[in-house]
Amino acid sequence: MARRYDSRTTIFSPEGRLFQVEYAMEAISHAGTVLAVLSKEGIALAAEKKVTGKLLDLSLTPGGSGMGGEGADAWMGGGGEKIFLLNNNILAGLAGITSDANSLVNYARNSAQRHLFSYNADIPVEMLVQQLCDMKQGYTQFGGLRPFGVALLYVGWDALHGFQLYQSDPSGNYSGWKATCIGSNHSSAASLLKQDYKDDLSLKDAQELCLKTMSKTMDSTKLSSEKLEFATMTLDKATGQPLAKIYRPAELDGLLRDLDLGGTQDETIGVGEGTGGGGGGEGNVAMST
Repeated sequence: MARRYDSRTTIFSPEGRLFQVEYAMEAISHAGTVLAVLSKEGIALAAEKKVTGKLLDLSLTPGGSGMGGEGADAWMGGGGEKIFLLNNNILAGLAGITSDANSLVNYARNSAQRHLFSYNADIPVEMLVQQLCDMKQGYTQFGGLRPFGVALLYVGWDALHGFQLYQSDPSGNYSGWKATCIGSNHSSAASLLKQDYKDDLSLKDAQELCLKTMSKTMDSTKLSSEKLEFATMTLDKATGQPLAKIYRPAELDGLLRDLDLGGTQDETIGVGEGTGGGGGGEGNVAMST
């Protein structure tokens, strides 16, 4: 019976379900894990990289071989595979179909810049999330369209509500969280976060909880910058403005070694030993990451 109702996004089944939206959510469950933890001092965001390969030329990827940076450098060196800077005060981690994710990232950046041009101020975090989710919901309601096969975690700061963490899915729903996870193994990661999360976490504690949870849910036993992206959103102590930092491979490996969670040696980090958009025998352009 279900096969009669799953070919169009605009037709409900007799049970009141939209199967295409559910299938989009299923695509996300096969993507790399993305996890974020909120603290009183900032937010930690970690993401598992699915597409790796030693033959990959990092100079051809967004951000080039110098991926990562802090503040303005995060714009120039950001944009790896899983974590993107949407605005000076907002970072996003994504899980799902890469091409869909790139389209949503560009839409969000344009929305943020239009707000900055009109009001000379950074867009509030929830306003940007709501605009993006309004568009995603429209793709589930009109004929000839399909839902976006990607879920996002948004971490940011604004003067209205301080540090905030939101999650959205292909249906257009969004919700605020203290700690959450999307992608593969999200159920086990959520269980670990429920056990270990505390409201009075410092940023260092949030980083440790984030990376330790990733180490327990990922398939590999040792973490490294080849398989992981990491970022934080904090406040600049000098200016009081939000400060986004996307960790460079050497910085991330150093942090992992400090926490005794792995980390490759500095001399092994180089071109072809990181992330990007191909390799590993992946032949499908619309792959899940």
